[in-house]
Amino acid sequence: MKKCVHTSKGDTLPPRGSKISLVFWGALALPLVLLLGCKNASEPVTQVTVQAQHPKQGAIAEHIPAEAVLAPLAQAAIAPKISAPVRKFYVQRGSRVKEGQLLATLENSDLAAVALDNKGSYMAAEAAYATATRAQVPEDTQKAESDVAQTKANLDLNLSIVKNRKQLFAEGAIPGRDLDTAQAALVQAQAAYNAAAKHLESVRSVSREAALKSAQGQLTSAEGKFKGAAAQVSYSEIRSPINGVVTDRPLFAGETAAAGAPLLTVMDTSSLLAKTHLAQSLAQRMKVGDKASVAVRGVSDPVAAQVALISPALDPGSTTVEVWLKIDNKAGTLKVGTPVKLSITGRTDAQAWQIPVKSILTAQDGSKSVMVVGADGAAHRKPVTLGLEDAENVQITGGLAPSDLVITGGAYGLEDGVKVKVGVAADGDKNSGKGGGAD
Repeated sequence: MKKCVHTSKGDTLPPRGSKISLVFWGALALPLVLLLGCKNASEPVTQVTVQAQHPKQGAIAEHIPAEAVLAPLAQAAIAPKISAPVRKFYVQRGSRVKEGQLLATLENSDLAAVALDNKGSYMAAEAAYATATRAQVPEDTQKAESDVAQTKANLDLNLSIVKNRKQLFAEGAIPGRDLDTAQAALVQAQAAYNAAAKHLESVRSVSREAALKSAQGQLTSAEGKFKGAAAQVSYSEIRSPINGVVTDRPLFAGETAAAGAPLLTVMDTSSLLAKTHLAQSLAQRMKVGDKASVAVRGVSDPVAAQVALISPALDPGSTTVEVWLKIDNKAGTLKVGTPVKLSITGRTDAQAWQIPVKSILTAQDGSKSVMVVGADGAAHRKPVTLGLEDAENVQITGGLAPSDLVITGGAYGLEDGVKVKVGVAADGDKNSGKGGGAD
């Protein structure tokens, strides 16, 4: 090392502006420059500790994020069809019920009396119908047939008498008056037969059918009134239309239930639905049965789900597509109305080159890049093209080679050309490698 020269405190400086002064100050500056040069040459080069890894190849799936509120698989707000006081409740809020189970009864004494009255009328109509179809109509038909038979026999007898008297009159055995009497009786017999035959035809074709229809109509009318009254009685019995859990019961026994106002609410929470709206471009990448996960506040691990419905039409207001996810909830841990975050699995690539998401740096213009460790031991920025992205990794479709050593931690704020050392980051730098840094 060169010896550094300096003046002592007792030295006298030559006056400024003189030649001696210029020589003096030049001689004094030269050792200072040499001193600084010696100092820089002795300092070590600074290195930044980073974490790095090579791109890896493997399967990656696109995850489409969304938000939703959990809804029941089925819900029934049960409202009575009649207004009446509640006689008795058979369930409480939280009770599990089956389809068809009796939940409550309303006061129905007046309705039961009306139903009983109509039942009596119905039974009377049944008896009248049986009488009409089994007795009255057959008897009328039989009598008409008998009249026809009798008038036919009388007609045949008068025909025979007229024939005989014509022969006797021709022989001169009887006067003409007897023949005229026989012919008059024949005309009467013929008229009687014709009337009886016509009546029989009417009975068979018109009267019988009309009588049967009349009896059937009376029976049908009585049956309808009876069934209507019975239906009114049945409306006083409140039954569950679905399997589920009672989630609301606003009244108590003795209070009046109003027709059309919900008396009980039953929800099927064995499975829940998460309904969300997505852009058409995202919905087109999905199909029913695709896997998904649901993040629920208070639940440590994501809950598995799958796509249950993709609306075939766009929502006219938002031009989005409604998508339903179905979530198993037999354990009952999830509650209806809970806001959740969804992650739906979209497109997949089984042989994708990928790096951690935290390696990606985003510039102000939106361009993406990463920092790689060069052969010279320094960090260098490389623009990249991205593909599919999941929660941890992102697919690289261009800009990197499998041999590149990508900085995955410590790249935030790192300048191009800075010397780096691959290792474990300091405690203060553990979170410095997250993506999203700007130039």
